[in-house]
Amino acid sequence: MINMKKKKGYVFVLLFVSIFSCQSVPKHFDTLLQGTHIPLDTGASVYILANVKQAGTIIDLLPIEELKDSQTRQMLGRTNIVAAALFPSQSGRHFQLAAWGKYPSSRASMALGSNRHWEKQTTPAGGTYWYAQSARLSMAITPKQAFVVSSLVRQPVNPQAAPPGVEIPEGFNVFAREAPLSCWMNNPGPVLSEMMSNAGIPLRFPVQQLFINIYTMPAGEYEALIRMIFTNQTQARGAATVINLASGLAPADFELASVFLANPPIQNGSNVDIKTARLSESNLQVLLGMIF
Repeated sequence: MINMKKKKGYVFVLLFVSIFSCQSVPKHFDTLLQGTHIPLDTGASVYILANVKQAGTIIDLLPIEELKDSQTRQMLGRTNIVAAALFPSQSGRHFQLAAWGKYPSSRASMALGSNRHWEKQTTPAGGTYWYAQSARLSMAITPKQAFVVSSLVRQPVNPQAAPPGVEIPEGFNVFAREAPLSCWMNNPGPVLSEMMSNAGIPLRFPVQQLFINIYTMPAGEYEALIRMIFTNQTQARGAATVINLASGLAPADFELASVFLANPPIQNGSNVDIKTARLSESNLQVLLGMIF
């Protein structure tokens, strides 16, 4: 992980953006979900969409150390919509972020240009962005968006994805519309295997994609809706049957057994939905730790 206390250039620019940014109009979240792509690179392990104003407490629990930094929290406090991607270590990157708002791009360029931690970079297409080698971070700011990439290697990376970006999976737009925070995974096998193994159920599902919504509930609790997407209805029907039978076999001391397997799975075509019971903060941290 990056030691954020030592990355003064990063702290500087996040503080700058948090001071001068202002909220985008609420319709931006709906507009984002009406599209077919998100301005993030392909190849990530997990893609996240969050309505920051509604998902603040959930974001606080994400096991991403950089989000704990006070300046990062200030930026998020003034941002409405965030799309993020977490990459496998072999990619050479850690995360990528696109934030929606109204940003003073000309002022930001002046501030970054006068800060010795940041160097201006030019893309092959003629675009520009800023890079801080000490923080291994690249950033670009436009009047309506801010883009950030965190690298695992000390070399500049264009924070703006090549158009059109990553394609939103079929059905995710409708699935995520009412949730404060949603994510999808294109290779969910390892995550599901860990969930089932920790429950004492050694099951393997040929799941094509995994969608997850996380909702805030009264009294500091949460709920999650997990959608497993299979190739066909036969696979989905079989998986729902097995999960339903296996739910009675989960050990009583498994922390998530009573919430993850509390409700019977519901098959809808080639999808299987699992709605958790109420999650405490510790329950949600366990679930998020498995996902991220």
